[in-house]
Amino acid sequence: MPSLFASYLRVYEPLTAFDRDRQSYWRRYVSEGRAIAPLEGPVRQRTAVIEALGAGWTRLPDLPDEAYVLETDEALLVCPWNLRIRVAEAALSARDGVPSVLADAFVPPVLAGQAKAVVEDWRSGARVLEHGVPRVHEQIATWGVPLRWFVLFEAGERHLVTEPERRALRFRTEISKARRRSSRALSVLRKSVGEAPITEAVEEAARWLEEFHPRSVVELDYGGLVQLLPDETLLADDSTELVAEGLAGLSRGEAEEASAAYDKLVARWRAVQLLERCN
Repeated sequence: MPSLFASYLRVYEPLTAFDRDRQSYWRRYVSEGRAIAPLEGPVRQRTAVIEALGAGWTRLPDLPDEAYVLETDEALLVCPWNLRIRVAEAALSARDGVPSVLADAFVPPVLAGQAKAVVEDWRSGARVLEHGVPRVHEQIATWGVPLRWFVLFEAGERHLVTEPERRALRFRTEISKARRRSSRALSVLRKSVGEAPITEAVEEAARWLEEFHPRSVVELDYGGLVQLLPDETLLADDSTELVAEGLAGLSRGEAEEASAAYDKLVARWRAVQLLERCN
């Protein structure tokens, strides 16, 4: 499971993006006060997955559907967790790169077979025919924020809270704006650097956004990373501006300006990643 020192990219979809049964479920979920705040969610998710895998390591339990919820004046938006899929993926990833004797001890073949079936059913077969291509509403990155995520936001969309019990840094924007920004960035990158790794990364983010309802909201949450950074660092964080400067420099053909912004951004987040070794 990911470290709690992680950042999150989420998409909240309006109820109309879900089938009728799911819409009824999420309405009850909210009316009963079951929605979980983003500050509490990562710990709850981690605990649920660990407990599920620790239950004898012989079965994949049916976990309750949970979600983050965003209420606006116009709509109720939901970011489902898809915990059963995460348990299945965690079971399979625990076997990766491990000798078969150890893999079978930690994740027996029976459990691995169930996990594989759950993941395959999620991504293909009857589920897709009935409900369409499944959508993973949350991406997770440990010990940093992927630079491609900053492409989707502007500085004015940032919300910072530095109160001790509520520390958080988030960006939120309409998915239509995030799509336009990723499209512009992709155009600039293709013309200036070609099919480089950064171009492929931004293209991947753009494709992911296309899976969701056009009235969705996209959120970048620094999550547990805010516990690693002092208030003055969070207040001075200009990562989105640096990404914009770099892209603007590339579009004007000013490689040195673009490189300076990129180097500053990489150095900032490399310093955060190095904290993992000190942990």
